[in-house]
Amino acid sequence: MEAFNAIIAKIGGFAWGPVMIVFLVGTGLLLTIGTRVVQFRKLIYAFKLLVSKKHIGDGDITPFQALMTSMSATIGTGNIAGVATAVAMGGPGAVFWMWVTGTTGGSVKFGEAVLAVRYRITNKKGEQSGGPMYYIKNGMQERYGGNWAWLGWLFAVFGFIASFGIGNMVQSNSVAAAIESSMGIPPMVTGIVLAVATALVIIGGIKSIGRVAASIVPTMAVIYVLGSLIILAANASVIPEAFGLIFSNAFSGKAVAGGLLGSVIRFGIARGIFSNEAGLGSSPIAHAASKIKDPVVQGIIASLGSFIDTLVICTMTALVIIVSGLLSFTEAGLMTVTDNLSGAALTSMAYNQALPGLGAFIVTFGLIFFAFSTILGWYYYGSKCFEYIAGVGAVTYYKWAWVILVFVGAAVPLNFVWDISDTFNGLMAIPNLVGLIALSPMIFAMLKAYEVKKGSE
Repeated sequence: MEAFNAIIAKIGGFAWGPVMIVFLVGTGLLLTIGTRVVQFRKLIYAFKLLVSKKHIGDGDITPFQALMTSMSATIGTGNIAGVATAVAMGGPGAVFWMWVTGTTGGSVKFGEAVLAVRYRITNKKGEQSGGPMYYIKNGMQERYGGNWAWLGWLFAVFGFIASFGIGNMVQSNSVAAAIESSMGIPPMVTGIVLAVATALVIIGGIKSIGRVAASIVPTMAVIYVLGSLIILAANASVIPEAFGLIFSNAFSGKAVAGGLLGSVIRFGIARGIFSNEAGLGSSPIAHAASKIKDPVVQGIIASLGSFIDTLVICTMTALVIIVSGLLSFTEAGLMTVTDNLSGAALTSMAYNQALPGLGAFIVTFGLIFFAFSTILGWYYYGSKCFEYIAGVGAVTYYKWAWVILVFVGAAVPLNFVWDISDTFNGLMAIPNLVGLIALSPMIFAMLKAYEVKKGSE
């Protein structure tokens, strides 16, 4: 077992290491340049498209529900615990490198969604199925010839394995721990409630998941952001200093020490990618289900994901932690964290210091609802990966295994599960990025054709 753990640790080190980080950011830069910064050029237009019915076409859920389903799987522990871990381990400068992933990630989400809708299929149940496995297999065959099904299959296997950990047991475990800590409710009880709630939603498929995500995600995001803004307004005088720390620490000696990427850059970029999942290939699976006529329209909507997730919500969390006073620096610039806190505990204390009682409540309930929505979103991702591997009929078995493991995750320790799921979550990026780079000329051409057409209307 120790040898297996060592292998997983080595693979995980590569999956989230310097080479893959350069690969991910490099792909983001390629798509950002090639689309002429579509994620910011079309930002206002993207919000308009969310409420427009002009582009509605065939599909399973509305474009807004597709965005919320994709965000349900990204807004979660990464925003609350992941940001705190990045700041605690890498320093305030890690926030700057999170912004880098959020900035370039919008173009990646755009490209992923465009290809997902372009190459989606209608399965035997009449539902839309799409994502990296389909645009790798069909798109690369169309453009380059040959058989690329093996690379799509590889993505599906990585996504299937990762789903049970990163999207299921890790989330239910986080919820159970938060509820036990704040309310004293035993994890087993939380596990039962979560499993039942999950079953009631996923039994209705993507339409039910889309409706629930469209209710939970914007509601909790607004509450979390409002709470953050209240805290930041009360500490407005120290916000300039907080930004100063972010920028000075981002380019400090620690940021570039230790080879290609120092701890500041590595923690910032890795946690930013973990938060918004741009490039990992999960979110296009949800966007493929959208009722949309033009793939480019869904791509523009999808680009909002990184903006909201990383540039807004993660920034709120980071700034509250930095202004909280829980971080301190020596004359040599070395940082310490009060009581060596990290993760959700650091975020909770930071919010509670500014809003006693209410702050911890916001973080706890944000974690609970964000994690629950992540369980729902990742169920859909995993089921579509399994459908690609084993066929539509096999998804029923996956569904009930998913519900059972929600309970198991809440009730048992998960160190090994976290390690293996984190590793396979990172490995998903390899086939997806190969597909994105290979098909990037098509992404650019489709965007150009859409803008020419829109300009002539």
